[in-house]
Amino acid sequence: MEPPFTNEPEASASRLSVPFQIRFPAATATAFFAGSFLGVSHGSQTAGLRFRAENAHRLPTSSTGWYLYHKSKNYHMMFGAIKEGLKMGSKVGFWVGGFFAVEEAIDRARGRVDFLSTVVAGLSVAGGLSAWHRFPLLAAAKTAKIGLLSGLVFGLTQDALGLARGRRPFYVDFILGTKETSRNIAV
Repeated sequence: MEPPFTNEPEASASRLSVPFQIRFPAATATAFFAGSFLGVSHGSQTAGLRFRAENAHRLPTSSTGWYLYHKSKNYHMMFGAIKEGLKMGSKVGFWVGGFFAVEEAIDRARGRVDFLSTVVAGLSVAGGLSAWHRFPLLAAAKTAKIGLLSGLVFGLTQDALGLARGRRPFYVDFILGTKETSRNIAV
């Protein structure tokens, strides 16, 4: 009995030889933790400076007062760090998850796995980010350039790793003038 129709990449043809069901949550979680780390660092510092500015008119005069001042400041810094860490981690995780989802959708729609899908995903996410934040034209162009370069580098790196594992991208056969023997994705 033949397996049912599927457009999912084979394990050897999937990106980095990791199936999408594993790659997507791993990338999103990694991005969330990296964003959380950055958010905690920034949020803690910002909350400390805000506390200092809000209480500059009533600085303590005794050692007990200074102890309580710093204790309160530390609580505010911890709360600000957690709040900003969750916020930044969610934002970064969302955009990275969007990148990997668009990349996989384009791979399945095209029927092959190569760097072009990654470039289109990078440009799509850059465009979505620019539209979401209503960037002016110059900032949107710079964001698109970063998305293009990031997608190109990431995609070519994935293709190089795939080539090292025995999966030849279609453009290698096209450049060499040889005929493609098999497709990257089982249809």
